[in-house]
Amino acid sequence: MMHMTFYWGKTVTILFDSWKTDSWLSYSLSLFACFLFSLFYQYMEDRRIRLKSLSVAKNPPPPSGAAAATSVNTPLLFSKLTERKWAPAQFAGAILFGINSAIGYFLMLAIMSFNAGVFIAVVVGLAAGYLVFRGGDEDVVVVDNPCACA
Repeated sequence: MMHMTFYWGKTVTILFDSWKTDSWLSYSLSLFACFLFSLFYQYMEDRRIRLKSLSVAKNPPPPSGAAAATSVNTPLLFSKLTERKWAPAQFAGAILFGINSAIGYFLMLAIMSFNAGVFIAVVVGLAAGYLVFRGGDEDVVVVDNPCACA
């Protein structure tokens, strides 16, 4: 039976039909796995942000006067695709973003099992991962989405 409200219990299906818990041991191991996935999400987000800040530091933006003069007559999307030099760090950042987005969506779907234990394991894992991996990043200013799935 699929629950549509939060419930407590050791019987839960997480993400796949084959990932079902029916004992306290399997439930505890599943909660630990959700906790570890949440930690890994924050670790990957930290790597992505650090890679982005390093690539921005190595490649400063072009002067605004020259770029503004040429961009008046070109379409917005065309200028973004053709005039930009694609660095390997940008491709790596895009790959990290894709992996991190996939992990975030998996965490969201795990929470949508509506089991309160899974919800708590994911939220505590995200908070612990933020504390461990990203707690000292107040000096790094990167516009970032606080949503766990983006």
